[in-house]
Amino acid sequence: MPIDQPIVLTAAQARVLGSLIEKEVTTPDYYPLSLNALINACNQRSNREPVTDLDEDTVRMALHGLEDKGLAGRARNADSRVTKYEHWLGEAFNFTRAETALICVLLLRGPQTPGELRGRTERMHRFDELTDVAAGLQKLMEREPPLVAVLPRQPGTKESRYAHLLSGQIEAASFAATPVYAPAAGEGVDSDRLARLEAEMAELRQEMAALRQKLDDLFA
Repeated sequence: MPIDQPIVLTAAQARVLGSLIEKEVTTPDYYPLSLNALINACNQRSNREPVTDLDEDTVRMALHGLEDKGLAGRARNADSRVTKYEHWLGEAFNFTRAETALICVLLLRGPQTPGELRGRTERMHRFDELTDVAAGLQKLMEREPPLVAVLPRQPGTKESRYAHLLSGQIEAASFAATPVYAPAAGEGVDSDRLARLEAEMAELRQEMAALRQKLDDLFA
């Protein structure tokens, strides 16, 4: 059912939803996810900011809350001895692949610049140009109600950061004091390249995690 009212997710619900969205695209052979796989996805060390240590009860409660909001719950067509879980973002918002990738990474990693988003969404959707990222963000900002907002630019930065609004309105002041690394004169930093290398490392970690989860499911 399409959602046309503001949604306010808890931090745990945002992490669970983002993890389900990510795994559907990056590890489709293991999706929908068992509860153990979902907990591991929420707490993995790569592609997460902040890193969490959610326990089973917290994840179950988050799933119940997401089900009440029509965003996720038990997989409807899963044929397995183990209960599996899936997200229903497509039914709720009818996102494009670009919009899905952007929302997913914002849910999992918090406010980011278009350059960071371009590198970190690569496994889910390839943006050829930064203008394509900007266009996707603009569509999310123009939703009713808006799902993304641009934050005030921080001192020493060239790009503004964007944040999702699925957990409510963003208090800009809460991000204003975040320390920002400013490169010294002559010190070049290619944020796109760093983000791409980070994504490649994360891909290797996720493949290993998927193999471990497959073994866990076989012996569950």
